Order: sequence, then C-alpha cells, then structure tokens
Amino acid sequence: MFGLFRKKETFAPLAVDMHCHLLPNVDDGSSNPEETVHCLKAMSTLGYKKVFLTPHFQYRYPNKEDDIKKRFEVLKKAIAQSGETGLPEIVNIAGEYRFDPDFARIPGVDNVLTLPGKRLLCEFSLHNNNYTPLDIFAQYVKLGYKLILAHPERYPYLNVHSSEIIKMRELGVAFQVNILSLNNFYGESAMRKGFEYIEKGMSEYLGTDTHNMRYIQALMETAENKEVQKVLKNHKFKNAELA
Repeated sequence: MFGLFRKKETFAPLAVDMHCHLLPNVDDGSSNPEETVHCLKAMSTLGYKKVFLTPHFQYRYPNKEDDIKKRFEVLKKAIAQSGETGLPEIVNIAGEYRFDPDFARIPGVDNVLTLPGKRLLCEFSLHNNNYTPLDIFAQYVKLGYKLILAHPERYPYLNVHSSEIIKMRELGVAFQVNILSLNNFYGESAMRKGFEYIEKGMSEYLGTDTHNMRYIQALMETAENKEVQKVLKNHKFKNAELA
C-alpha cells in the first residue's frame, strides 16, 4: 500500500507529534483502533518516537474530558492486544480546544487536557473571522497556561502581519504549523503562509494533525518534499521538548 511501511524517518528530528486525531470515534479522526494502529505504524517509519492524542473539543464534537480519558484507556488496551510492536509511544491524551462563540471555554476550568508544562493546544474557526478571543487568551495566560495556536496558516483571515497575530505573540502564544500545509494539502495560501511563519521564526512546533490513512498517505508524500526536508534541517522546533 503506497510503500507505506518503508522506512523514511524524514521527521526523526521532530521525534514527537503533538497534534493528531487518532483516538477512535470521538471526532472526525480515526474510526476504530485498527485504523489508529495502522496510522501509528506508518508514523513510526517516518521517525516519530512519541505521540500525543489531541481530540477536538468544539461545538461539533462537544467531548467531555472524563469520557475522553476513559476512551484513551480502552485504546491502550486495544493496542496492547493487537500485538503490534515498534509503534510510537502514546505519551498521553491532550485536546485541541476551539475558541469561538459556539464553544467558549471558561478560563479556570481545571480539567482541560493539556500537553506537558500546562500547554493548551487551541484553534479558531476556519471560517468565522469575527472572533479572535485575545481577552480569553490573556486570562488563560494569567492562570499559568502556555497557549499553542494550531495551524495559524490555515485561517484565511489571519497572516503573519495581522494585528491579532502580533498581539498573540506579545502574550507569549506559541504557534504550530501543520506539516501537510507545506506540501499544499490545504491549498496554496496555507502552504505559502506556513513557510512564512517558519521562516520568520514564528512556528515553535510542527504537527501532523493526522486524522486517518488519507492524511498518512499525504504525510508520506510530504516526507519526499525537498523544501520540507530543508525546513527540518535548517530550523529548530520544540516538539522533542514535550516528552
């Protein structure tokens, strides 16, 4: 299948994927444990050693943290029973929290699922350009959270020069560009902006945002992209610091 499990290890410098949707049946990601295992096996060939699962928390997928934790335990047992070896270690469960008018998170909620160091992965709507909640971001920062904005390059209403982006950086918000953006997976605009965020030193992390095998196949193609290889060679990202 597409030479899927041929060793490439292009993304070995990152070591850790801190954004993927491989917890089954909770959002638009993996549909079953078998698909999750298949995706993880392919990620291993690309050089990933560790993975954090980050299911959506938004109005379309109003997940509850306690339920997500239980499903994570079920998945770990299913992976163990599969007998597959050499998979990346699933370090822990976190979340990708959407901040928009339809799913506002109240600062101070203690059970939000974060990456190590109280890092909270968040996103905006890809379509609603009237809501970038800088006031809520500021409240989270005051409470000690370190915010990471997922895929800033994908928001058509924002770019590296946007006042909202500048204010987020002033608040200490880190950015995570999607690797697939760099190979035109989301269109030319996202690709151009993805490279621009990286070249300007405004992307602390690269994430796969893997949902299923279609993303994995695209990730395999991206691993052959010479420009992506240059990015990994010439820029230092903080993924490995998470585990």
